[in-house]
Amino acid sequence: MSEQDFYQEFEVFSRKNPRSGLMHQFSLLAPNEEMAMILAQENFMRREEVMDIWVVPSSSIRHMTDEEREALTQRIDNKNYRTTKAYGYLRKKWQDKEQGMLDEQEIMSWKEVKKNRG
Repeated sequence: MSEQDFYQEFEVFSRKNPRSGLMHQFSLLAPNEEMAMILAQENFMRREEVMDIWVVPSSSIRHMTDEEREALTQRIDNKNYRTTKAYGYLRKKWQDKEQGMLDEQEIMSWKEVKKNRG
């Protein structure tokens, strides 16, 4: 058995509190899941306070294929409203609206016009 066959790659995720999501921390090599958990605890939990650590074999994590990624980007290509740059025109629109709004001084001037008429 070669050294490459002996070790497996594991991904380590952590959660700082019950409301936070899992965050990927690092990858490590270990002969089995138990040893991977021990190594993750020794390497990570000493440095930061965490509530939970998850150790997952890298082979169990599936990523998108190039075909799936291409199909996804084609499907959502027309969704500029999901990015903040699609809302850039709103600042100008809001400024224009504020310019057209009545201010206190203008409203008070109406009262003086009514007095002069009456």
